[in-house]
Amino acid sequence: MALRAIPIRRAGNRDNLFMGGDRELVMFSGLMAFALVFSAQELRASIFGLLLWLVALFACRLMAKTDPKLRFVYLRHRKYKSYYPARSTPFRLNKGEPYK
Repeated sequence: MALRAIPIRRAGNRDNLFMGGDRELVMFSGLMAFALVFSAQELRASIFGLLLWLVALFACRLMAKTDPKLRFVYLRHRKYKSYYPARSTPFRLNKGEPYK
């Protein structure tokens, strides 16, 4: 008896993207640009807010094209320590002279 092959459809296995970038990052950058434009209510602020949002959208699309889950990788990377000292084992305490 042969093994049964079950196809995995792409529609149920896609990443959560919006406008080509990570959903939360694109929406948050749009919210910040929207807040800048409507809090300042000037032409310069409107132009700057629009440019800011377009640059953020371009960066989010570039990130999503590289790796759709890059935001989660970055957040996990931020949790790690900045320096891990060299040790022979995680249970050894490197304080003072090792041989006395």
